[in-house]
Amino acid sequence: MDSIRELGTVLRARRHELGLSQSELSERAGVSRPWLSRLEAGQHPRAEVQKVLDVIVALGLGIEVAIAPERSAQADDPFEHYFRVDR
Repeated sequence: MDSIRELGTVLRARRHELGLSQSELSERAGVSRPWLSRLEAGQHPRAEVQKVLDVIVALGLGIEVAIAPERSAQADDPFEHYFRVDR
Protein backbone atom coordinates (compact mmCIF):
# COMPACT_ATOMS: atom_id res chain seq x y z
CA MET A 1 0.00 0.00 0.00
CA ASP A 2 1.52 3.26 -1.07
CA SER A 3 -0.62 5.99 0.44
CA ILE A 4 -3.18 6.99 3.00
CA ARG A 5 -5.60 7.34 0.09
CA GLU A 6 -5.22 3.65 -0.76
CA LEU A 7 -5.65 2.74 2.90
CA GLY A 8 -8.86 4.76 3.01
CA THR A 9 -10.16 2.93 -0.05
CA VAL A 10 -9.43 -0.46 1.53
CA LEU A 11 -11.05 0.51 4.81
CA ARG A 12 -14.16 1.90 3.11
CA ALA A 13 -14.52 -1.24 0.97
CA ARG A 14 -14.26 -3.47 4.04
CA ARG A 15 -16.80 -1.34 5.93
CA HIS A 16 -19.23 -1.71 3.02
CA GLU A 17 -18.50 -5.45 2.86
CA LEU A 18 -19.51 -5.73 6.52
CA GLY A 19 -22.62 -3.61 5.97
CA LEU A 20 -21.55 -0.96 8.49
CA SER A 21 -22.30 2.74 8.34
CA GLN A 22 -19.58 5.25 9.15
CA SER A 23 -21.41 5.99 12.40
CA GLU A 24 -21.45 2.32 13.40
CA LEU A 25 -17.77 1.83 12.60
CA SER A 26 -16.71 5.05 14.28
CA GLU A 27 -18.52 3.94 17.44
CA ARG A 28 -16.87 0.49 17.36
CA ALA A 29 -13.43 1.99 16.78
CA GLY A 30 -13.80 4.86 19.25
CA VAL A 31 -13.21 7.61 16.69
CA SER A 32 -15.48 10.41 15.51
CA ARG A 33 -17.50 9.96 12.32
CA PRO A 34 -15.93 13.07 10.69
CA TRP A 35 -12.45 11.70 11.49
CA LEU A 36 -13.35 8.34 9.91
CA SER A 37 -14.82 10.09 6.87
CA ARG A 38 -11.55 11.99 6.31
CA LEU A 39 -9.53 8.79 6.74
CA GLU A 40 -11.65 6.91 4.20
CA ALA A 41 -11.35 9.83 1.76
CA GLY A 42 -7.55 9.84 2.08
CA GLN A 43 -7.67 13.34 3.52
CA HIS A 44 -6.03 12.53 6.84
CA PRO A 45 -2.27 12.39 6.06
CA ARG A 46 -1.31 12.93 9.70
CA ALA A 47 -3.82 10.49 11.20
CA GLU A 48 -2.88 9.19 14.63
CA VAL A 49 -1.51 5.66 14.29
CA GLN A 50 -3.48 4.32 17.28
CA LYS A 51 -6.75 5.55 15.81
CA VAL A 52 -5.92 4.00 12.42
CA LEU A 53 -5.12 0.71 14.17
CA ASP A 54 -8.39 0.90 16.12
CA VAL A 55 -10.31 1.19 12.83
CA ILE A 56 -8.34 -1.68 11.27
CA VAL A 57 -9.08 -3.93 14.27
CA ALA A 58 -12.77 -2.91 14.34
CA LEU A 59 -12.99 -4.06 10.71
CA GLY A 60 -11.43 -7.43 11.51
CA LEU A 61 -8.35 -6.67 9.47
CA GLY A 62 -4.69 -7.18 10.32
CA ILE A 63 -1.67 -5.07 9.52
CA GLU A 64 1.84 -5.99 8.46
CA VAL A 65 4.63 -3.48 8.96
CA ALA A 66 7.83 -3.56 6.93
CA ILE A 67 11.00 -1.52 6.71
CA ALA A 68 10.47 1.11 4.05
CA PRO A 69 12.95 2.48 1.56
CA GLU A 70 14.49 5.77 2.58
CA ARG A 71 12.22 8.71 2.10
CA SER A 72 12.42 12.42 2.50
CA ALA A 73 11.64 13.78 5.95
CA GLN A 74 9.46 16.27 4.09
CA ALA A 75 7.19 13.59 2.57
CA ASP A 76 3.50 14.52 2.58
CA ASP A 77 2.27 11.03 3.43
CA PRO A 78 3.98 9.43 6.45
CA PHE A 79 2.25 6.12 5.66
CA GLU A 80 3.76 5.88 2.19
CA HIS A 81 5.45 2.52 1.59
CA TYR A 82 5.17 1.45 5.23
CA PHE A 83 2.42 -1.09 5.60
CA ARG A 84 0.01 -3.59 4.13
CA VAL A 85 -3.47 -4.34 5.46
CA ASP A 86 -4.51 -8.00 5.33
CA ARG A 87 -7.71 -9.89 6.03
